[in-house]
Formats: sequence, structure tokens, C-alpha cells
Amino acid sequence: MPQKAHVSSLDALEAFRSNLIVYVSQARPALDEVAAEVMRTRLWLETNQRTFWEEQLRRRRKEFERAQQALFSARLGALHRETAADQMAVHRAKAALEEAEGRLRMIKKWTREFDTRFQPMVKQTEKLHTILTNDMVKAVAYLAQALNTLSAYAEFKPPAGTASGTEPAPPATSPDLPGAEPGPLAASVPGDSAKPGGAA
Repeated sequence: MPQKAHVSSLDALEAFRSNLIVYVSQARPALDEVAAEVMRTRLWLETNQRTFWEEQLRRRRKEFERAQQALFSARLGALHRETAADQMAVHRAKAALEEAEGRLRMIKKWTREFDTRFQPMVKQTEKLHTILTNDMVKAVAYLAQALNTLSAYAEFKPPAGTASGTEPAPPATSPDLPGAEPGPLAASVPGDSAKPGGAA
């Protein structure tokens, strides 16, 4: 008969189960926040930023055209003089227009490449979320069942009079039973005439 298992790690198993519950409860909201942040970033690129810089591009193009017109008018005026302020206004308006054009190009580029860059990472987070939602929940339930089983096993006590993990010893053969062979206790039974080394 196999010996009884030595169950001594119930506290460690319960601590592991508790830590797993805490991990799952914290990891799932974190992954949800990551997915939400990805969606917010995509909408920010496609709507907020694109709309903002398209409007900036139209406004700055008009300002550049006004500055150019003012400089052209100064050159064609009666005095045929263009001032440094007129030239500076054209340079500033041109630089602002080029900035808006560059920003809009970058936004369009990131909008096109967003899914290609981020979808592989999003899929990995989705897989982890599935594991946390399904597999880890099952693991917590399995650990709870294992703890109940081991606790019941550790509290089990064998019937009185039996040694743990051993069969009960058979009774010694009595020498005075009719037809019984003399057992190992026969030499010490009083009244036996047989002596070690004596005559028959």
C-alpha cells in the first residue's frame, strides 16, 4: 500500500491563487485601456489633427497670399518702395504655410501607416486579453478545487489501530492449538520439556 502523501504547501498554493486573482483583476483593465488608447490615437489622427491642420493650411495660404499682394502693391506703388516689414511678413507667412503643409503630409502618412504599424501589437494584446478572460479564470477555479481536495486529504485520518501506510501485522501462531506447528514462541512456553540441546 503506498504511503500517505505529505501535504505541506496549502498556504503557498493559496497565496499563488490569490496573487493570480490580483494579477488578472489588474491586467485586464490595463489591456482594455491600451486598446482604448489605440482607438483614441487613431481618431485623433484621422479627425482632430487632420481637421485642425487642413484649416490651418487654408488660413495660412490666405495670409501668405495677402502678404505677397501687399509686397507686390508696394513695389508697384507711386514711390516704388518695398519695406523690410513687407518682406518679413512674406517670409513669415511662407514659413507658416510650409509648416502647415508639412504637418498635414505627416498626418496623412501616419493615417495610412497606422494599421500596419500598430495592428500586430494590438493582436498580441487581444490574445493576452483572451487568455486572461478564459484560461486564467479557469486556472483560478481549478486551483480552488485543488485546494479543497488537498485540504480534505490532509484532514483525513486512518482508522485507529492501523499504521499509516502499512498493513496490520498478522497474529502470532499459538503453540497449544491442536495440530498447530510450534511457532517462534514455543521455546518460551512454560512446561515444555524440550530444551535446547536436550534429549527427545
